[in-house]
Amino acid sequence: MNHTVRLVRHGRATAGWDVDPDPGLDDLGRHQAETVAGVLDESVPAGSAIWTSPLRRCRETAHAFTARRGVEALVEQRVAEIPSPEGVEMADRVEWLRAAMGGTWVDLGDRYTDYRDRVVEAVIGTTGDTVVFSHFIAINAVIGHCLGDDRLVIDRLDNTSVTTVEVDPVTRTARLIARGHEADTLIR
Repeated sequence: MNHTVRLVRHGRATAGWDVDPDPGLDDLGRHQAETVAGVLDESVPAGSAIWTSPLRRCRETAHAFTARRGVEALVEQRVAEIPSPEGVEMADRVEWLRAAMGGTWVDLGDRYTDYRDRVVEAVIGTTGDTVVFSHFIAINAVIGHCLGDDRLVIDRLDNTSVTTVEVDPVTRTARLIARGHEADTLIR
């Protein structure tokens, strides 16, 4: 039987990718997390699985929802942030990411196509309705799978946007149901 997976981008973080490898949420991010938790609480069936990336900004965003449900989120490594580029200094990571975002997964090579494939495998491997708190690029990997599009960035997903896919566990495919809210997201 098909089921629904909601992919939630984390709230706004306290620092950028070139400053802190694992920032938490800032005040706006905490407000965004509470707001999306209310929306999810009204729309997500009781008993749905809740997953989160291991990174703080996702765990803190997920916590606003799991606290309402009185449950814990499963920390799922496969839906974590795109790996840091090897040999690129922390201060130069945003420049690398901005350049990568203009291309395709294949352009980046096996390390990154493997990452993309792990994200997609995690989502299509779900066994029932699931909420996944993840990241801009990871969610775009799932959108790309649904659309047959190899670009890193297809949608410019806003913080706490919710992208919804329907998973067919028999064919191990996903179909895009609703795209998350977009914004001119600052990549920092």
